[in-house]
Amino acid sequence: MAVDDKQISYRIYLVAFVIFLMAVAITIKLTNIQWVEGDYYRKLAKERTVKNFIIPSNKGNIYSADGSLLATSIPNYIIRFDAVAPKEEVFTKNVQALADSLSVLLGKPSGKFESELRQARATENRYFLVARDLSFTQYMKIKSFPLFNLGANKGGIITEQKTIREHPIGKIAERTIGYERVTPSGSKDGKGIEWAFRKYLNGKDGKILKQKIAKGQWKPIRDVNEVDPQDGYDVISTIDVYIQDIAHHALLKQLEIFDANHGCVVVMETKTGYIKAISNLGKDTDGSYFETTNYAIAEAHEPGSTYKLADLMTLLEDKKADTSTVYDSKGGTIIYSGKKVRDSHDGGYGKISLARGFELSSNTVLVQSVYNAYKDNPSQFVNHLNGYGLNKPLGLPIKGEGKPYIPQSSDKNWSNISLPWMAFGYGVLITPLQTLTYYNAVANNGVMVKPQFVSEIKEWNKTIKKYDTEIINPKVCSSETILKLKEVLKNVVKRGTGSKLYSKEFSMAGKTGTAQANYAKNGGVEKHYISSFVGYFPADTPKYSCIVVVHEPNTSNNNYYGADVAGPVFKRIAQKIFTDAPSTNEIKNLNKKNVKQDKDYTNYYAKISKQKAKVIPNLKGMSGMDALSLLGNLGLKVKITGVGKVKTQSIQPGQNFNKNTFITLELS
Repeated sequence: MAVDDKQISYRIYLVAFVIFLMAVAITIKLTNIQWVEGDYYRKLAKERTVKNFIIPSNKGNIYSADGSLLATSIPNYIIRFDAVAPKEEVFTKNVQALADSLSVLLGKPSGKFESELRQARATENRYFLVARDLSFTQYMKIKSFPLFNLGANKGGIITEQKTIREHPIGKIAERTIGYERVTPSGSKDGKGIEWAFRKYLNGKDGKILKQKIAKGQWKPIRDVNEVDPQDGYDVISTIDVYIQDIAHHALLKQLEIFDANHGCVVVMETKTGYIKAISNLGKDTDGSYFETTNYAIAEAHEPGSTYKLADLMTLLEDKKADTSTVYDSKGGTIIYSGKKVRDSHDGGYGKISLARGFELSSNTVLVQSVYNAYKDNPSQFVNHLNGYGLNKPLGLPIKGEGKPYIPQSSDKNWSNISLPWMAFGYGVLITPLQTLTYYNAVANNGVMVKPQFVSEIKEWNKTIKKYDTEIINPKVCSSETILKLKEVLKNVVKRGTGSKLYSKEFSMAGKTGTAQANYAKNGGVEKHYISSFVGYFPADTPKYSCIVVVHEPNTSNNNYYGADVAGPVFKRIAQKIFTDAPSTNEIKNLNKKNVKQDKDYTNYYAKISKQKAKVIPNLKGMSGMDALSLLGNLGLKVKITGVGKVKTQSIQPGQNFNKNTFITLELS
């Protein structure tokens, strides 16, 4: 028995010792958690229950050159309700008044709001959705409503803020204005001005502290932000909303008429390079048109005959030919290495000058002139094209610029047809904006300026950065060549391929272009056309340059040429700008004397000189304006009825009067 008791005692001691060791271990662990790892666990607990959330800053606005809003950030609010936060008596006292106020603001029945709020209270919903997509004004009103005016802790109001980007003028120039977005991977990308100038537009984000509540939801701890967001700077674009509207609708109308696939138009200010309008429209599946791709900047394609200006400039600069040099169009067909070059006019144009060949866009004349001049030294011709800057991008801040391509004579793929094909715009690639920049240099007396989409960065009325005109090439060719090119471009519209566009009311200069492109489709080859017109206006004193490019116009009526498809868009823009521009007509013979007028004034002043005494003069037969002036100088107050000359007067001639006496004149 004693042995059993002893064994029991050992067991009790053993259990007690184990319990003691466990107590020691727990004490050590608690001490370690409290003092050694305490900061870590406190931080971890706080991170899991309290966390800073980012408040995105408001982006700066994008304005047009005339001050219109192109893009702006608008605050957007979501209101939720922590139904557990208010005390029972506070909730009961204010719930009906809150429901009535919400009903008036949001246009829903008061009973519905009251029922939902009471249901949220009953189920202890700490994140009940009250309203979303509220404006700042609506948000401020809701904050003042009964119960919610007590704040987050006592009234249970939860406010979530975000910003949305709006384009007040709609879809016009949408691709150029652009956007910034977050990709599914979490990175950011974008297009247009929004993306290119994001370092100015994007401000600094703020922070708000939120606490984790039931069901993995978070609510703000206090009404104020930990760090307030700072707004970005405003960007002033070069776009003129008025010109943009003209260009957009002129292009849209023509695309619809010709059922084209897509097209673009750009209007540039000649001296500065400021882009005043840019529209890029592509066809949707339903046949409507909208801003799809920035074709003017991104789409490099074979330009066709608009490229012939480079031929003419190079020939004149090297004095390989003059505008009067005569070429035989050879029946409208010439052959190089078994490949035919044809004129659009059957039978050709006979023997004509180089200038006339350009005006009529004769492929045979321009190709002959270039080939005969440079066949033994093609690099001389190509080097000129490179010198004009046609072989490299413009270096625009807006991403996605297409890369031009000019075959180099040193390339392994250079062939016997490379030179003649380049001469009429094939085998080369260039974007519409690059073509426009080149033509604009001619309009600008040889000075090539870089296209600009933004003129300055501003913070309210303070200019942060200004973008001055950037010169790419101070002189693309000699002044003598420029004068000849201007004259020929003017004649294209007067008597060449663009003669349908000619108007005596306003002058234009430019070049038509019609390029044929072949695409592989459904196992075969599909042919389509690219119609274009590029030039400037007024012809003698250019203020704007403009390019219009239309892809895949309907050819069912055999009418796909640049002058017919793209030209009318150009003319509409020029015409509208000319029509609405203020008149600056010179007034001639301003100092020429009018005998009758001089006589009237002599008689008028004679009457004044006689009025030394304070008596009423005889005004009968005097013009109403002269009588009014005379009596006014005498200090009388005059009332006039009728028009013309004085018929009767209320105070007879010769009577005395005092200052401020009233007199009525009846005019015939």
